[in-house]
Amino acid sequence: MFSKILIANRGEIAIRVMRTCKDMGISTVAVYSIADRLARHVRYADEAYCIGEGPSSESYLRMDTIIDLCKKTGAEAVHPGYGFLSENAEFARKLHAQGITLIGPTPEAMEIMGSKIASKQAVEKYGVPLVPGINEAIVDVDAAMQVARDIGFPVLLKASAGGGGKGMRVVYEEKEFISSLTAAQNEARNAFGDDSVFIEKYVGNPRHIEFQLIADNNGNVCHLFERECSIQRRHQKLVEEAPSAILSESLRNKMGDAAVNVAKACNYSGAGTVEFLLGDNEEFYFLEMNTRLQVEHPVTEMITGLDLVKLQIQVAAGEPLPFSQEDLKMEGHAIELRVCAEDPFQDFLPNIGTVKTYLPPMGPGVRVDDCMEPNMEIPIFYDNMLSKLITYGKDRSEAIARMKRAIEEYVITGIQTTLPFGTFVMNHPKFIEGDFSTHFIAQHYNLEESNSSRETTNSEDALLTAAVYIWEQGDQNNQIKSHQNNSGNNSWKAQRKIY
Repeated sequence: MFSKILIANRGEIAIRVMRTCKDMGISTVAVYSIADRLARHVRYADEAYCIGEGPSSESYLRMDTIIDLCKKTGAEAVHPGYGFLSENAEFARKLHAQGITLIGPTPEAMEIMGSKIASKQAVEKYGVPLVPGINEAIVDVDAAMQVARDIGFPVLLKASAGGGGKGMRVVYEEKEFISSLTAAQNEARNAFGDDSVFIEKYVGNPRHIEFQLIADNNGNVCHLFERECSIQRRHQKLVEEAPSAILSESLRNKMGDAAVNVAKACNYSGAGTVEFLLGDNEEFYFLEMNTRLQVEHPVTEMITGLDLVKLQIQVAAGEPLPFSQEDLKMEGHAIELRVCAEDPFQDFLPNIGTVKTYLPPMGPGVRVDDCMEPNMEIPIFYDNMLSKLITYGKDRSEAIARMKRAIEEYVITGIQTTLPFGTFVMNHPKFIEGDFSTHFIAQHYNLEESNSSRETTNSEDALLTAAVYIWEQGDQNNQIKSHQNNSGNNSWKAQRKIY
């Protein structure tokens, strides 16, 4: 087992990984940019090192700097979290060349699954269902047009590299095809440096279902059941839950088996996620595989009782999976809301600023994975997710009720967040019934109605802010007294190495 791990990430996921390391008796090394010099993950680690300026290209993406730090600190392994270098095959190879373990899959698996075209070609050999279309990049526009005609409009043009909805266009009519293709290729080139685009049949009203996988280095693969991720804006998830409200046991088994076959198609090891589109009549299609830990992994942890980060570390250290598929079972229901610095009253526009008040909720069945503190400025260089709010209940109804309570208790002032949107979702009849698709926001979320309630929300916030301010003053006085009573103790700066 490793004695020291460097976490090549920031924010809530860095703290999440460090907590498991602490549980396992493993020392941690944090890296940070100048913009994150006051961040919580810097203070939480046993050691922390500045690796550059604010932009990620000048800090968190500096492979050689991170590798040099591994050598300097004696870190035997790197946990990349998600984003940044987590799916970078070149980084994986560089680490391997230096005898450092990446807590993740092989670079070969990353490359196969990092290309939507290559991944489709690989999994097709294992009988995994694919959306009708072509699994190779468009070269001849006329031939591509004929394929679209044969499939039948609407069709989906999709970038082979990357994700997050970039390089993606729905084409409803033949006359829109060429202009949409050009736009998709340009966007893919700008975002990923690769303008490869392919064609699929557009599945009109799908659900987004994904299966969590864990595999060891001995060929053992298990799925840890599904997550429902259909509530999205701009193809990016906002609400996730486990299990799905609509999967039958037979469909769950079919999709789980297909997910395991995806892992076998690329000789996968570590934690990964296979994403499917679920259409009508229980028809499902392979979408992609994410070769890393997912943002929404806590809901799987809540219903299985497993620590996915711990499993990642154990597998990377060469240990076999401690269970088989037959040993696994689900208990209860979990829901996650991504709390992002976005204005749900203004079409989810980013809302950058300073968080004045920050009081996360507590109580039975509530978990908050975060990195925030009062008076913290949100850096403009990174993803705007502030935290993940997770609730757990004995069933879906209890998980929803606890999410509504937790949102009410969650106090964040100074910026707009997606918390009000979470309340909207939890109260919507279609969500409560489990009758929704990836078009939930377009079909049910009315911006005009949301704005009409904004004045009430703002007035309530003003009263709340005043009450919180009074509470904080009392709390600060208590902290000062506590510090005076313990003035002989060393500060956190003395206990941790920060460079």
